[in-house]
Amino acid sequence: MSTKSRQGPRDAETLDIYTGKEGMWGLLAGVVTGVLIALPLSASFAFATHPFSQRLFGGELADASRGGFSAFWWLLTLLFAALPFVVGFGVAKLHGRSLAILAGAVAVLVIVLVVLGQLYVF
Repeated sequence: MSTKSRQGPRDAETLDIYTGKEGMWGLLAGVVTGVLIALPLSASFAFATHPFSQRLFGGELADASRGGFSAFWWLLTLLFAALPFVVGFGVAKLHGRSLAILAGAVAVLVIVLVVLGQLYVF
C-alpha cells in the first residue's frame, strides 16, 4: 500500500506531525507541563514534609488530623509529579478522542482538588 493512498484528504505536511514525531510532541508537552507545575509541585511537597505547615492554614485544616493533612498533600504531590508523564504519554500515544477524554479527566481532577482546597482552607 502506498503512502499516498493512506494519506487520504490530508496533505503531507499535516500528516508528518502524526507519523514520525509523536514521541517528540509528547516530550515537549510533558516538559511544558512540568515547567507549569513546578511551583505547585514544590509547594505541595513542602506542605507534605514540613511538620508545622498545618498551622499555616488555620481554620478547618488546623483542626484536621496530622495524618489526614499529610496524606492529602502527599496525594497532591504524587498527582502533580505524574501529570507531565501522563500528558506526554497522552500526546504521544493517544488519538484525538482519547486525548480529549484524558484532558477531561485531568480537568475534573483539578476541579475536585480546587473544591477540596476551598472546603478546607476557607
